Amino acid sequence: MSAPHIPVLLDEVVAAVAPVPGMKVVDATFGAGGYSRALLDAGARVFAFDRDPHAIEEGAWMEARYGGLLSLHPHRFSKMRSEMQRMGVPQVDAVVMDIGVSSMQLDRAERGFAFSQDGPLDMRMGGEGESAADFLNTADEAAIADVLYHYGEERQSRRVARAIVAARPLETTGDLARVVRRALGHKPHEKKDPATRTFQAVRIHVNDELGELTAGLAAAEILLREGGVLAVVSFHSLEDRIVKRFLKEASGAGRAVSRHLPGEIPGPAPTFAKLSKAIRPGEAEIARNPRARSSVLRHAVRTDAPARAINQGEAS
Repeated sequence: MSAPHIPVLLDEVVAAVAPVPGMKVVDATFGAGGYSRALLDAGARVFAFDRDPHAIEEGAWMEARYGGLLSLHPHRFSKMRSEMQRMGVPQVDAVVMDIGVSSMQLDRAERGFAFSQDGPLDMRMGGEGESAADFLNTADEAAIADVLYHYGEERQSRRVARAIVAARPLETTGDLARVVRRALGHKPHEKKDPATRTFQAVRIHVNDELGELTAGLAAAEILLREGGVLAVVSFHSLEDRIVKRFLKEASGAGRAVSRHLPGEIPGPAPTFAKLSKAIRPGEAEIARNPRARSSVLRHAVRTDAPARAINQGEAS
């Protein structure tokens, strides 16, 4: 039985967006619809995206319940700009993003995201392209080590990669977890399973999660009207670093603005303002939902400046 999905930092996200009737909001990561439901109940019009066909299928009841206020879009959120243009909606009042894997994906063994239950070594959010098994069973040792190091921050990435190659073919999540535990040593009393970092890294690679996040932020910058709100919840430091850097650069933070050297060309006008600090869940929320522990919310408000040229080329 899957654990119920609990949206993380829901009250804080809703407070940042401040939904009112008639407001147009993109929920870039629909999942089980937790954010969408709260926004819809406040009267907002929600355009919800999810590359996972299971999420779209299971959200059909919400689309029916809320009538024309909710539309579901089976696309990666990096495609939100082109899809919204196709619908004749060039700008929106808010974009909400909850990055990473959902509880529904983690809790279903057949999706192959977690080692808590044995299942096929898949990890694909959208079901298309290279699976985790495809990558681990065909890539060379150096490529696997690079993925583990950069996306899982695994210090012993070469040792783990060597063990994976030696144990091929790997078919299930249990196969992979056992290989990693043997390579790194696993004591039952340890709080964190050593396979956690490898599973995170392979999942991020297979789904191009960091590339998607970068493209999604760029698309949001173009879609948001002046005064529109961007709210992003991330779950690990790799994601949060990208969001923090994006907002810092977009707001002009750290750039000298008082005067320029002779001949120096001023940088682009800030496209975001009113950046929040990192907002984390309280102890009460963590007690209700342990998966919220690592979550971080950052939000900002769109200015009237044109979207930066670099993002015009990156966003779809």
